[in-house]
Amino acid sequence: MEGTSRLTAAIIAHDSTPCSTMDANFLVVFTAVLLASVPPSSATLEPYDLLYDDAVRAFYSGDYGGVVRTMERALSSYDGVRRSRVRCRLRCQDQHPFGDVVSDLAFFDVVLRRAVCMDDCIEQDIGVQSVHKVSEDVVQDFRRRIPYNYLQMAYLKLKQPDKAAAAAHTYFQANPEHVEMSQNLEQYKDGQGVTDEHFVDREARPHQRSFNAAISLYEQADYVGASLLFEQALVEYFKADVECRALCQGPQRFEGHDHIHYRYSLYEIISDHFTQVLHCEHECVRDLATRPGRLSPMENYLPLHYDYLQFSYFQVERVEEALQCALTYLLFHEGDEFMTENVDFYTEMLGHDSAPREEAARYLRRHKHELELLLIGSQIMGVDFTEGNYWSSTGGRDDSTRSPSGTNGGMEYVPSAEKKNTSASQHLKEGGPLLYDGVQLVYNSADMNGSQRVLLDQVITEDECAELRQLAQAVTMAGDGYNGRTSPHTPNEKFEGATVLKALQYSYEGRVPMKSARLFYDVSEQVRSIVESYFQLNSTLHFSYTHLVCRTAITGQQDHRSDLSHPIHADNCLLDTEANECWKEPPAYTQRDYSALLYLNGNFEGGEFIFTQMDAKTVTATVKPKCGRVVAFSSGGENPHGVKAVTNGRRCAVALWFTLDPLFREMERLQADEVIQTWVTQSVLTHGLDINPKDEL
Repeated sequence: MEGTSRLTAAIIAHDSTPCSTMDANFLVVFTAVLLASVPPSSATLEPYDLLYDDAVRAFYSGDYGGVVRTMERALSSYDGVRRSRVRCRLRCQDQHPFGDVVSDLAFFDVVLRRAVCMDDCIEQDIGVQSVHKVSEDVVQDFRRRIPYNYLQMAYLKLKQPDKAAAAAHTYFQANPEHVEMSQNLEQYKDGQGVTDEHFVDREARPHQRSFNAAISLYEQADYVGASLLFEQALVEYFKADVECRALCQGPQRFEGHDHIHYRYSLYEIISDHFTQVLHCEHECVRDLATRPGRLSPMENYLPLHYDYLQFSYFQVERVEEALQCALTYLLFHEGDEFMTENVDFYTEMLGHDSAPREEAARYLRRHKHELELLLIGSQIMGVDFTEGNYWSSTGGRDDSTRSPSGTNGGMEYVPSAEKKNTSASQHLKEGGPLLYDGVQLVYNSADMNGSQRVLLDQVITEDECAELRQLAQAVTMAGDGYNGRTSPHTPNEKFEGATVLKALQYSYEGRVPMKSARLFYDVSEQVRSIVESYFQLNSTLHFSYTHLVCRTAITGQQDHRSDLSHPIHADNCLLDTEANECWKEPPAYTQRDYSALLYLNGNFEGGEFIFTQMDAKTVTATVKPKCGRVVAFSSGGENPHGVKAVTNGRRCAVALWFTLDPLFREMERLQADEVIQTWVTQSVLTHGLDINPKDEL
């Protein structure tokens, strides 16, 4: 069932009041809720995750007709579930409004009636929600548009290049870093039977589609057509906002809480759940401004509609509308210099003042009220909440016209303020000593067509590689380091990892040789020292995360692969390939400053490490792994990188990330330091060896 039923269960567990004291209507609705939880005999909509699994199996068995039939049904089912949830939640809100609720019982009467309404409504379309739970991995695949990757290959096998092109284009919109798909699209463009009209985004969001089309007309100076489309984009935006908020009303994650032994009060439970729902709704402004496959929203997205409109209306001599839109823009950016000048100019032309649009004013009032409630709710939950920068004023129109000026109706163009560069300039160095005998410099940054990059060989020996590979065989676990996700980057490879501390724990338990665990610890320190020295850093480089990791190609899943083992990304910022920017903001690991990979073998197929330009397409350097080879680089947007598909065999490496900020030191590494310190001390006491523990560390 949906999150409301969980809330109902919490209320039942909490309330110990005798039944005779409860309102009769309240009891009737309570009974209805319990009855609504009884599963129906069958669901009317096939679960999309089961259809998806069937389609994937059909693909690997070569049944491409089955792939198309089943995957298209899966996509239809996924869309049907979403539309049903939106429709039911909005309908039930309308049927059971809160109105002027004046008592607790009246409030819960509405809550429970909505719960019954939604369960009944959704059950008619897709069945009771508790009957079938879709895994988070499958949900993420649909959000990342993975089904379209299978579809484009299946349509190609069926000699339907037009449909293959549409599927490929749809997938690529959300996965612009996918090198092979980019190449496929170029081939479709050159092939027969495919025209520009076939390259459609099957999951395009209407409000973004209208906005982009409006900008295109605006740039062609078609201000009448542009204003119509911008108005349409606004209507679709506010409709999408309502739908986004409705989808937030589902179950929420209560991290850190044990529901079986939940001991919080009724109002604490409600506050906990409501705050998480409210946070989701508050973030809809970010979601609606984010293009598919991007992590950062388009700057100033909603206010820009009014900026474009005020200028378009001025161009077609609709000054009244221009003034309203200019005033509306100022609701988002009070005191903006250029727009304030526009308002003064329009007011002088008209001879009277006006007011901003009510839909935007109402939208912002709710946004501010949500923020007040989020701050209260977050305090109750004991978590920090930071308001996002939802519409940065640095995002302006992409032309040089910001404000009309003069009193004769003519135009004088005033340049817009320049967008701030988010990349801080710094003096970069490299070429310092490699510290250890035998280590060879293979390529520097210039050789690798980039900045702050280096390739080294013979950092460790063949025997040490073999010992670490054997250690990996014993201590690595599927999904370790990625919250148990066995395939965090691709379902076509098995992913296994282990930290230094885990290896030391296994050694303490006698499951692996102490010598091997200590080698893992020592070589990671060796790489850290080399990186710190080579890049001539003026402060200490600390471990941020250390991971012994192996990727193994899954037999039977390598034909027709077009994905990467690890997609193109930057380590400390969110790559925006269209804007050629890398946004240093969560969920990126912004504390990381340098990264390194120590390879343990090369006897596998594929798996090359690649650097690209900011477009995530143009490869600037390729590294073929082999024992003892290290590639190290700064972790920012200057070094986008990824890993090509491992198509046969097992690829193992020690992955290391470093930080210059001691506040972000890896806690497991500090614990590992203590373990090593204890071992050294015990060794001195037991054997009387003349060893300085600090030298060992």
